[in-house]
Amino acid sequence: MSDTIFITGVVIHARHGVMEHETEVGQRFVIDLELSVDLSESSHTDRLADTVSYSNVVATATAAFKNTNYKLLERAAGAVADAILSSFPRISAVEVTVHKPHAPIAAIFDDVGVVLMRTRQPSHG
Repeated sequence: MSDTIFITGVVIHARHGVMEHETEVGQRFVIDLELSVDLSESSHTDRLADTVSYSNVVATATAAFKNTNYKLLERAAGAVADAILSSFPRISAVEVTVHKPHAPIAAIFDDVGVVLMRTRQPSHG
C-alpha cells in the first residue's frame, strides 16, 4: 500500500530545549506529518468515516507536542508519532518531521530538525 495523507507546515509554539531561555520563553516549531493510510475505501465511498480526519490528526499532534516540555526534539517527535498511532488505528505508519528554525546554534542556517518514521507494531493477541 502506498497511500499517503500529508500535512505540512503546522506551526506550534512550545518550550522544548536544553537551554534555560528555551524552556522559559519557548519558540516556534514547525511540524510536517506523512501518514500511511489505506485510502482505497474512502477514494470510492467519499465518506469521512472511511478515512482519517486531518483536523483530528493536527489536534492530536499539537496536544502531544505541547503538553510536555522535552529537552530533545527527538523525544517531542516521538511523542507525536506515538499519539498518532495510538489514536488512529487506520494509520499504519507515520513520519514526523520537526523543524526548529530558531535553534540556539552559533551559525547562519536555514533549518534544523529531526525526522522520525514509526510503524504500527502488530498486536499480539
